[in-house]
Amino acid sequence: MKKLSLYAVVALFAVSCAKDAKSLDSMVEKKDTAAIAARKTELEAELAKVDSALAKLQGTKVEQALVSFYTVKDTLFNHFVEVQGSVDTKQNIIVYPEFSGTLEAVNVKAGQHVTKGQVLARIDDGGLGQQVAQLETQAALAKTTYERQKRLWDQKIGSEIQFLQAKTTMEAQQKAVSQAKAQLAKTVVRAPFTGTIDEVMGERGQVVAPGQGLMRIVNLSDMYVSTTVPETYVGKLKVGTPVEVSLAALNKTYQGKVRQVANNINPANRSFGIEVAVPNNDNLLRPNQSAKLKIVDYTSKSATVVPTSVIQEDGKGTKFVFVVEGGDAKSGIAKKTPVKVGSSSGNSTEILSGLKEGDRVVTEGVNSISEGMKLNF
Repeated sequence: MKKLSLYAVVALFAVSCAKDAKSLDSMVEKKDTAAIAARKTELEAELAKVDSALAKLQGTKVEQALVSFYTVKDTLFNHFVEVQGSVDTKQNIIVYPEFSGTLEAVNVKAGQHVTKGQVLARIDDGGLGQQVAQLETQAALAKTTYERQKRLWDQKIGSEIQFLQAKTTMEAQQKAVSQAKAQLAKTVVRAPFTGTIDEVMGERGQVVAPGQGLMRIVNLSDMYVSTTVPETYVGKLKVGTPVEVSLAALNKTYQGKVRQVANNINPANRSFGIEVAVPNNDNLLRPNQSAKLKIVDYTSKSATVVPTSVIQEDGKGTKFVFVVEGGDAKSGIAKKTPVKVGSSSGNSTEILSGLKEGDRVVTEGVNSISEGMKLNF
């Protein structure tokens, strides 16, 4: 009845004000000062009634509240450190020639799969092949001379110096052939590993030289995410630590593990680097993609956890939650319970003390209740 009376008074007061606006305009036009003063007195009396009714309503304490609760139980709790990283691979390189000359042939094109050792391109040897053939002929003659000289020396025929000279000549010719063949092999460009040709930069007939890129080859089978984390996590992150990797561009999440932890701290930002191995079974990962990492740095296999939103703090800085005390399955009494909080992860916070398994913690409606209030579910 008090609420209805207040609403009625407010409604009548609003209607009265609307009517008064018109009548006051009329009084002003007639310059009826006495009438205006009388109307002011009447309005002030009505406003006092509204203030009185409002004060009574605000002084009325709500004795019951409809809430929801969460039953505390021991559960697995993981705390994460979130950092930004970048997708990378060790096998993403530009192939450079080791020999100067005209590009005689390009045997691959962009998008082509190649295997390790496959011939990608050939460079004109500029007559080096003929020089190798000539050196091989000279080496064969030097070997024959040495073998004959050795047979004579074994029979004590000839001088030792002749034998040694023949041996030295043979060895020198063989080394010359090996060097020439190694130089000739540089005219053939081969794939350093199995992968895919991502880009071809050289064309047939083009003059190339060492330091000039010919093509890019990428292998996406061995992908990882690299990032840096603050030095405060030294000792918490180890090889094998599970990591959740999220790529917003793909709207996908991958489960990986730390495969390498740097031993050096960067003095500029007091951080150290880590690498997280990520499976690329669907072949969607690409080098330089941006990734978000959630790294597990703390785990409790039997923790007391509550929603972070139910934890409140009083004027003294004490954190507390409301627990349902007594009652039955449909009702109870609100009890203010001080708690000691631990780590938070997402919308969950670990409670170190103050709660036990089976306690009913108020969740929805927690901001509208007070100590001793009757609760309904």
